[in-house]
Amino acid sequence: MHPNNAAPFKALMQGVYDFYNKALSTYTLSIWWQAMQPFDLAAAAEAFGRHCINPDTGQFLPKPADIVRMLGGTTQDAALIAWSKVDRAVRAVGPYQSVVFDDALIHRVLYEMGGWIPLGSKPEDEWPFVRNEFVNRYRGYRMRSETPHYPPVLMGLFEAQNTLAGFPSDPPVLIGDAQAAKRVLAGGTHTPLLALTRLTPDEAVKLRAPHPSHEPMIAPRLR
Repeated sequence: MHPNNAAPFKALMQGVYDFYNKALSTYTLSIWWQAMQPFDLAAAAEAFGRHCINPDTGQFLPKPADIVRMLGGTTQDAALIAWSKVDRAVRAVGPYQSVVFDDALIHRVLYEMGGWIPLGSKPEDEWPFVRNEFVNRYRGYRMRSETPHYPPVLMGLFEAQNTLAGFPSDPPVLIGDAQAAKRVLAGGTHTPLLALTRLTPDEAVKLRAPHPSHEPMIAPRLR
C-alpha cells in the first residue's frame, strides 16, 4: 500500500463500516492501514467485496486477519510460495547474476541471511535448513504485517567483482512478475540496514568514565 493511497483507503474502510452499520474509529482505521500495507489498494477493495457477499461469513464485519487471509492465505502459505521463487531462481539463475524479486520481503529476508551470493553457494544437504530459516523469518514479518526497508537489488558475484574493479555491470534479472519486480527495484534503499557508529578513543574514555553519583558495584558475599 502506497502512502498516497491513505485517503482512498480511508474512504474504502468508511464504506465497509457503513455497510455493516458500524462506527469507524481512528484507532481501528490505523490497525487496518497497518494490516493492509503489504497489499495493493485494488486487491484490498476486491477482498472486502468478496467478504461482503460470502454466504458463510459475509453477515459479519471482517477483522484484519480475515482480509489478510483472503488476500495472501496463511503466513505459512505465503512463506512457502516465496521460498519456491527463491529456490527456482537459485537453480535457474545462480549466484553470479544480480536479481530482483517481485516481493520486497524476499529481499529483506535474504539480506538478513547473508545475501544472494552466499545463498547460491550452499551445498544441497544444507538446503532444508536454509529453507526453514527463510520460512521462519518470512513468516515473522508477515505475522507482524511489517514492511521493512530492503535492498533494491540482491547483488550477484559478477556485479560484486565489477563494482570493486570499477566496471559497469549488466542489469539485474527480474524474478516473477516483471512489473512488480520493477516496483521493488524502485522502492529499495541503498542506506545500510544496520547502522554502525565507531566512537573516537576520547569519546569511549569519556563514556566509560564513572559518574560521581554511581555507587560501585560490589558482588554479594556467598555464605
